Amino acid sequence: MSGRDPELQALLDKQAIQEVLTRYTRGADRGDADLIEAAYHPDAIEDHGGTFQGPASDYVAMLRKILPTAPRMTHMITNILIELDGDRALSECYMLTFSRRETGDDGFDSLTMARAIDRFEKRDGKWAIAHRRISWEWNTEFDIKESWGRGMIAPDPSQLVRGGKKPDDILYEIREEMHADRG
Repeated sequence: MSGRDPELQALLDKQAIQEVLTRYTRGADRGDADLIEAAYHPDAIEDHGGTFQGPASDYVAMLRKILPTAPRMTHMITNILIELDGDRALSECYMLTFSRRETGDDGFDSLTMARAIDRFEKRDGKWAIAHRRISWEWNTEFDIKESWGRGMIAPDPSQLVRGGKKPDDILYEIREEMHADRG
């Protein structure tokens, strides 16, 4: 560790860990498995609470097949607590996930709450997940009723800019424009 003030270093470490968690959820929502892969150390373990258990690299390989055509999802992480212990850390965050499941005449919206308990390690100056465990807390479903505030938010929803998967989301378009402006 550098000669940096320990309290400042703790803040920087916690911020770095929080950014790993946030990029992970961006990866899930945008179908960007590279972002999810970057959240893990190469030898990390993923225990997805009964839906997958094994090397995180195998989990990411599975996501590379699923995410490009996965339904519209939005993950929000809250209540992030990080306990530092040198170059190791324990984090807990709550994940609230909205997803649209359009399955013909029986489409529904799903709202799920889970917790991610992650053991982070700082290796070569980089924080990443060494072991993740998911705890599923609850789930509920709703009929799809997309009225955009009964027309008050968007009288013509076909005109709305909607989120998409990588590379067809405005995030990637704007990033590309930024890089093009430099050249």
